[in-house]
Amino acid sequence: MADVVALEEPPPKRAKVESPPSTANVASTFTKPSKDQAPNKSKAPTQPVTSNTDRDLEKEIKVGITEYVCPENSGFTGILKQRYTDFLVNEILPSGRVLHLKNLGDNGKTEKGNVEQKLSVSKQASNVEQNGAAVEEPPTSITQVDIESKTEQNGSKVQEKPSSARQDEAAEAEEEVKNDQDDDAAPQVSDEDLETLHSLFGEKTSSDIIGLVKAINKHPGRKARDFKPVISAPITDKDERTNAHVSLRRIFPDKIESVTEQDQCIRIRALPPRDSGRKRKRDYDDDRRGGQRGYGKLSWEELGGEYLHFTLYKENKDTMEVVGYLGSQTKVGARGFQFAGTKDRRGVTVQRVSVKRQTAQRMAHIGRTLRQSYIGDFEHHHQGLELGDLAGNEFLITLRNCHFENEGGLDSTQRVQLAKDVVSKAVKDFSEKGFINYYGLQRFGSFATSTDTVGVKLLQNNLRGAIADILLYTDTALAAANSTDIDTAILVSQDDKARAKALDIWETTKNGREALRILPRKFSAEHNIIQHLSKKGRGKDWQGALYQIPRNLRLMYVHAYQSLVWNVVAGKRWTRFGNKVVEGDLVLVHEHEAKENGISKGKADDVDQDGDVVINPADEDSAFREKDGFERARALSKEEAESGKYCVFDIVLPLPGFDVEYPPNEIGEFYKELMKSERGGGLDPHDMRRSWKELSLSGGYRKLLARPLKELSFEVKEYTNDHEQFVETDIDKLMKKKPKGQKEGGEPEVEAEKGSNGDVEMKEGDREAEIQKKLAIILKLQLGTSQYATMALRELMKAGGVKIYQPEFIGGR
Repeated sequence: MADVVALEEPPPKRAKVESPPSTANVASTFTKPSKDQAPNKSKAPTQPVTSNTDRDLEKEIKVGITEYVCPENSGFTGILKQRYTDFLVNEILPSGRVLHLKNLGDNGKTEKGNVEQKLSVSKQASNVEQNGAAVEEPPTSITQVDIESKTEQNGSKVQEKPSSARQDEAAEAEEEVKNDQDDDAAPQVSDEDLETLHSLFGEKTSSDIIGLVKAINKHPGRKARDFKPVISAPITDKDERTNAHVSLRRIFPDKIESVTEQDQCIRIRALPPRDSGRKRKRDYDDDRRGGQRGYGKLSWEELGGEYLHFTLYKENKDTMEVVGYLGSQTKVGARGFQFAGTKDRRGVTVQRVSVKRQTAQRMAHIGRTLRQSYIGDFEHHHQGLELGDLAGNEFLITLRNCHFENEGGLDSTQRVQLAKDVVSKAVKDFSEKGFINYYGLQRFGSFATSTDTVGVKLLQNNLRGAIADILLYTDTALAAANSTDIDTAILVSQDDKARAKALDIWETTKNGREALRILPRKFSAEHNIIQHLSKKGRGKDWQGALYQIPRNLRLMYVHAYQSLVWNVVAGKRWTRFGNKVVEGDLVLVHEHEAKENGISKGKADDVDQDGDVVINPADEDSAFREKDGFERARALSKEEAESGKYCVFDIVLPLPGFDVEYPPNEIGEFYKELMKSERGGGLDPHDMRRSWKELSLSGGYRKLLARPLKELSFEVKEYTNDHEQFVETDIDKLMKKKPKGQKEGGEPEVEAEKGSNGDVEMKEGDREAEIQKKLAIILKLQLGTSQYATMALRELMKAGGVKIYQPEFIGGR
């Protein structure tokens, strides 16, 4: 199952990577074929029926995941993600604050009724979460609130008039209002709205505004310029001005428009109904073209910036699935949205997202149509989010049906104590000693051929072989597609059956139209390759076919190869030297400048040598920003390694590339040995440039060991109901709803029989139920960016401990 991992450069998901990655017995031993060689057939060998745990262990070994920091600790087993509420992930912002969804809607107030309606849909979805079914949320309407700007309809700026001219205009407006005081065209304004106007503008200006609207109603045929505008007193508070504009449009819809002048006064003028529709369309079109905000709306600068940031809460959905929907509704596409890292499907995740030139009101409206997802906490900023703009992720993980060594024969109380002892020791060592920072299994895909195998063929320039591997399928999936019998030992999903059948048709007949008719569109890489190769004259245009795959997917293949090499080298480094710092180990230059120079980095001077004040540039304007896009590493000398200034958590290992340093010791030599071997594809670590530019890997660095940002905490729970929820999600907290089956404090509710002392009376069969109680371990941990939660759990639980729940049929991959 794809794990939640906030990557600085996250590997984009392949079409079906959301499903468990442990379902194929994949060989990652590479061959070195000739440049244009391809496999004779596109079918992978039929795999024997083995447990999911065995397949995971086998694949871990094949992608270099072999070592533990504390192998002597006792392990335990448990089921991960049996319910998607068992895996809660909240981003940790750069400030260190854990992100939580606080408010829904655009006004900072919880829309309780709307959320309760969506929660009922989510509840239905959770009951059938194994097949991912969900009920469509009917869209609800919302008034799109116009916001102010500084530009006229024709794009020209409103000219600032001298104070005397303003006085003349106000006097003329007052005179016209007086002439219309006895007319029947007075607008209907409630006492509450009238009080709002008085609080914003004062009684005099409020009366003038009502008089202006009365004049508009009395003379509907006049042009807007025939009505004298009303000029308010200056309003210096931005939020108060925004509230004034919003209130005017709500109380007098399609009658007036307002704009903030340069002296912070608000000009209120007529907007005849016959022009309002065309005007709004022009404003909308201007926004889509990236132009200025329309007349009568706040400028992006006054809102706080062009980028709208908001919190996205989702349940059992991919990040790109939700972002794709939002992009289709806003007409900016998925690329118009930015986020710090992708999040897993099977879980409840909370993250920040940004989009350019959208209002909170519009996004809140669209958010009401989301299923099993919510957006809120809107803020405008001058910059959008970038990958890696987070400190890490906080995980709240529930492991169900946990078992421990030597638990046989123990009663319930003894099992709980054993669990606490084992987990307490594992958590203590984990917090202090960390874990090997392996790339997790999800980095290597979930199909018949792992993504690193495709990557090595691309780096070998064997493009035909890479395509053949992408189009690989198993005999098991094809047999299931062609059979009417159901094999209860291996169940294959309908999508995987259709994929195998479509790829078999393409391999045997080259009938692209028929293959594409059967192939589900979710398999985008396979679809685009077949579509390209089936066109006349393109049957052997391998590079052209690969170009049809989205760029992020193409890069995923070669990045997976880098990850494989890094994993194998990390295991070698740990088994050879352990936690000892040795000569030739690499450390990041920017992290240890003070140690290198022998001085500490002080605060920038406030005054120069002459006593004049020094004005330092803001971070975004500085030419010497600390966060540089390029990391540099250097090797430690023997004296530095033995100085005690560096520890094992400082050591980095390079990802293969043309712009990295390799350790000048035996680990550096191991890079050459590994990559030149059959397993490494016969490649040279010092020759990573390719004629196809995007396959030229510059490389990077990754810490050998990782440790949590703060010490772990855990709880041991007993339960009998597999559907019991042990933790609260942000929506539960927001709606003040407690998970079903729990009382305050998170303890399971037990209905007591009425007795003299109020205790639960044991009935016949209760003792058997007591024996059948299961144990759940609830872990709370914080990990930094680019660290895999599954690798952290692996260190805690040891080999075979993590049993990822299988919600779908995946046997045929």
